[in-house]
Amino acid sequence: MAEEILLAEEKNGVMLLTLNRPKIMNSFDFALLKALKARIEALRFDPEIRVIIITGAGDRAFCAGADLKERVTLSPMQVKEYIFTIRNLFTSIENLNKPVIAAVNGAAFGGGTELALASDIRIASMNASLGLTETRLAIIPGAGGTQRLPRLIGKGKAKELIFTGRRVGAEEALQIGLVNQICEKEELLNKSYEMAAMICEGGPIAIEQAKYAVNYGMETDLATGLAIESNAYWVTIPTQDRLEGLAAFREKRKPVYKGE
Repeated sequence: MAEEILLAEEKNGVMLLTLNRPKIMNSFDFALLKALKARIEALRFDPEIRVIIITGAGDRAFCAGADLKERVTLSPMQVKEYIFTIRNLFTSIENLNKPVIAAVNGAAFGGGTELALASDIRIASMNASLGLTETRLAIIPGAGGTQRLPRLIGKGKAKELIFTGRRVGAEEALQIGLVNQICEKEELLNKSYEMAAMICEGGPIAIEQAKYAVNYGMETDLATGLAIESNAYWVTIPTQDRLEGLAAFREKRKPVYKGE
C-alpha cells in the first residue's frame, strides 16, 4: 500500500497537515501539490477547524521546495503548469479564512520558504534553515517569494537573500523578522499548538475578519485600509459571538463562541 504523501490529524479544532515525503526532504511534486490543494479547499468550508498547522515529516526538513528529480523530466510547458499550480496554492493558503501556522522543523528552501511566507505565523525549530535559493539554479522564486519576502522583512534584506540565495538559520530568521518564534525542535509542535489554542480562544468570525483586514489593508494606502478595517468590523457587530463575548465579560466566565 502506498504511503500517504499528506497526513492530516485533527485535535481540538486544530488541523495538523504534515508533508510526508521525508526521504526527499518533503519536496513538492505535482501529487503533493494537488493533495495539499484539495485539503486546503476542504478546510475552507469546515466550521469545526479553527486553525491549520503545516509541518514536514521527519527531523531533517520542513520542505526543500520543488522535487528536482521530477522537474528534470518536465517539459517547459509542464514547468509553467507546476509554477502556476504552486503559486495559486500558496495564494489560497495566504487567503484562507482561518489562520495558518508554519511549523518549520528543518530545511525550508525555495518553495518551502515560500510556503512558510504564505502562512500567517511561522514558528521554527533551532535546526531550521530557510532560504530562497532559486537564483543558484538560474531561476527566480516563482511561488510568491519575490513579493511576500520584501513585504515581511523589507526590500533591502529581501533582495540580499534572493540575489545571493543565502540560507539563514533560526536565530537570524528571528532577528530579521522572517519567523515569529524559535524553539528547540522537540518543542516545535507543542509551541505551535499553544499558539493555535490561544487563537482558538477568540471569536471565529472576528479572527477571519481580522485576517482579511490585515491582508487586504496592507496592499493599499492607509485611508483605504481603514475603510477595509471598518467594513470588516461591521461584519462582527450583528453576530451572536459578539453578544456572547460581552455576556461572558459581564458574568466573569470564559466565552463559548460558535462562529455565529
